[in-house]
Amino acid sequence: MTVVAAVVLAFVVFQSSNEFSLSSTFSSQSDSTTSDSGGDLPEGVSVFDDEYAGVANLDPALLAAVRDAATDAEAARGIEFSVNSGWRSRDYQDQLLREAVSEYGTLEEASRWVATPDTSSHVSGDAIDIGGPQAADWLSEHGRKYGLCQTYLNESWHYELHTEAPDVGCPRMYADPTHDPRMQQ
Repeated sequence: MTVVAAVVLAFVVFQSSNEFSLSSTFSSQSDSTTSDSGGDLPEGVSVFDDEYAGVANLDPALLAAVRDAATDAEAARGIEFSVNSGWRSRDYQDQLLREAVSEYGTLEEASRWVATPDTSSHVSGDAIDIGGPQAADWLSEHGRKYGLCQTYLNESWHYELHTEAPDVGCPRMYADPTHDPRMQQ
């Protein structure tokens, strides 16, 4: 296992010679040359913007729940949901991981923030990163009603669908992705 981790780290470090920073990736800033085909989204994309693959390729049940929550948040408090990140291609997820290694210095530290393409719930379309602190706060308080649960303590914006949540509550959050058994594949 240690040899595999060393090989992966060496590959990621070798591949990480790029000009992007993780902070700009997380804020979903895009320039005019960036394509949405991998799931990268420009700032301000709504949960209703189906023209973006990052929204349209989300799991239909997750997307429906997020849209229901967004509609209710807008009606109740005038809070608009934006999508910082939704579905991601494997290539885009790999790019984000390489950028995180470059930003944080090690694969171990980067893994606290970015999963591999094989383990990311974004690649499968099962996770959404909600933009705007008011939207994340509203979901933190009301998300359970829609089956939307924050997954990681260190990522107040990251939500996944748990259909049992309205009845039994959201599962306990993991400190960060490194504590999530799904990331141990």
